[in-house]
Amino acid sequence: MRALGWIVATALVGQSMGGAAAQTRPDQQAFFGLYKELVETNTAVDVGDCTKAAAQIAARLKAAGYADADIVQFSTPDHPKDGGLVAILKGSDAKAKPMLLLGHIDVVAANRADWVRDPFKLTEEGGYYYGRGTVDDKAMAAIWADAMIRFKQSGYKPKRTIKLALTCGEETTYAFNGAEWLAKNRKDLIAAEFALNEGGGGRYNAKGERELLAIQVGEKAAQNFTFTTTNPGGHSSQPVPDNAIYELADAIKRVQGYEFPVKFTDTTRAFFGMVAKAPTTPKPMADAITTLLANPDDAAANRIVSLDKALHSTLRTTCVATLLKAGHAENALPQSATANINCRIFPGESVDGTLAKLKELAGPKVTVTANSPIRPIGIPPKLDPKITGPMTTLAAKYFPGVPLLPTMSTGATDGIFLEAIGIPVYGAPGVFVDSDFSGVHGLNERIRVESLYAGRDYLYDLVKAYAG
Repeated sequence: MRALGWIVATALVGQSMGGAAAQTRPDQQAFFGLYKELVETNTAVDVGDCTKAAAQIAARLKAAGYADADIVQFSTPDHPKDGGLVAILKGSDAKAKPMLLLGHIDVVAANRADWVRDPFKLTEEGGYYYGRGTVDDKAMAAIWADAMIRFKQSGYKPKRTIKLALTCGEETTYAFNGAEWLAKNRKDLIAAEFALNEGGGGRYNAKGERELLAIQVGEKAAQNFTFTTTNPGGHSSQPVPDNAIYELADAIKRVQGYEFPVKFTDTTRAFFGMVAKAPTTPKPMADAITTLLANPDDAAANRIVSLDKALHSTLRTTCVATLLKAGHAENALPQSATANINCRIFPGESVDGTLAKLKELAGPKVTVTANSPIRPIGIPPKLDPKITGPMTTLAAKYFPGVPLLPTMSTGATDGIFLEAIGIPVYGAPGVFVDSDFSGVHGLNERIRVESLYAGRDYLYDLVKAYAG
């Protein structure tokens, strides 16, 4: 999971927690077993085993009645522990295009010594479940798999075929990525009219009240670039102006000082419009947003809106230095210096275009290259009422009074690989996290127990609403 574009500085009216009690129904108890097993199976890159986790879920699907032909487990010989699965529940209407449920089962690494509790043991404490992946993304992966099991066990016959894809590699740039592999090698297996994925969700405020819901409709593309300077070097006792570190530093400062132009998609235009109208948005910010929507080139409005870092990133491509390496000895002039520039490219813009701008900023003494892997560009899905309508209707039932915003993620998910082959991907709302992001990618990751079960009920009904 990547940083959510809906984390803004706007305070909205909260709603007290409520909803489904935990583990009081037999179906909830069965779900908890699946969820616990998934969280407690280490799937961090290099040390974990996604293939094992996928096999555990496949066994549960088969026990529920799925035939071997309905489940495809996949991995590659060079990445035997990075496997995943695709499961299919066939629909009754051949004319209705399938829908796809996408989730990733790999997690960010977690060091036991740094955590209060064992990150790979599900611990319930103080109304929370603690453990690596309890939110990102094993909550959604478990909910999707559980829904497929419940559909089969109940004899539910959808009109539209429902597909489930659980993949590995989302959390690590250079790892084998199952979603990318499926898009390139088994496009037929995951072909769908649309997909539901992570990236949406909900947020509690500091009081533990439900503050807002988000539908992710589009995302940026993450791309890394390398700046390199070289020099013959020499003895540090005789410095000269021609210095690899200084040349690199000057180039980085030019990147720091450059702002990519303001852009809007249909999603971000709708999002900013809602933020401008929110009753608690300060008037100077609301006025600046309104002005910027009318004229993206208005510099004064841009300065005001960009004071909020989340809004700033939602408006444009961003590039920032994240890694530096230079020199070879403390008493020698540097012979080389390199920097990693991490860019989040706005939908519709390209890697080549961003590379050209970075070369221009870096100047002739700095070599700029785009790092592999080069991800697809962001292709924003449409704000389709057929997709947003059921989300909105069910949100009013499960989370009455909580605002629902369409958002563009300033990060990136595996959805970008599906969008590249023509499958629009939407980040579904439903599962709420705390205002500090619940430790996702950090220490002591956690999810409120009530959030998991209420989100599970919401998403179950949402899938049925689309499937018919």
